Amino acid sequence: QLPFVESGGGLVQPGGSLTLSCETSGFTTKYYGVGWFRQAPGKERERVSCIAWDDGGTEYADSVMGRFTVSRDNAKNTVDLQMNSLKPEDTAVYYCVASLDRRCITQYGHSWGQGTQVSVSS
Repeated sequence: QLPFVESGGGLVQPGGSLTLSCETSGFTTKYYGVGWFRQAPGKERERVSCIAWDDGGTEYADSVMGRFTVSRDNAKNTVDLQMNSLKPEDTAVYYCVASLDRRCITQYGHSWGQGTQVSVSS
């Protein structure tokens, strides 16, 4: 099976928007949530958001609450992360990951992909 595949990153000015997309169809192990994580150089990995695969329940880190929105399309096996009002501190590599639970506390190690770089700078 294949890990999740992220796309949609890029360079954007502060205040701008980006939509990241996560392709999940190649991962065949049953999972219960999809989490978006990010890691910036020299910083700890941060869980940005989580969406439960069954009912679409969502959670967000305080740092992105009100600016980021996660959504899923079960038919297309994709999960999107809409990011608005981006700040320089959002700069990081973003990953989407399959989770064993609905709150994305525990992830499947083999679902981690290459990530997609988001850079917010003027």
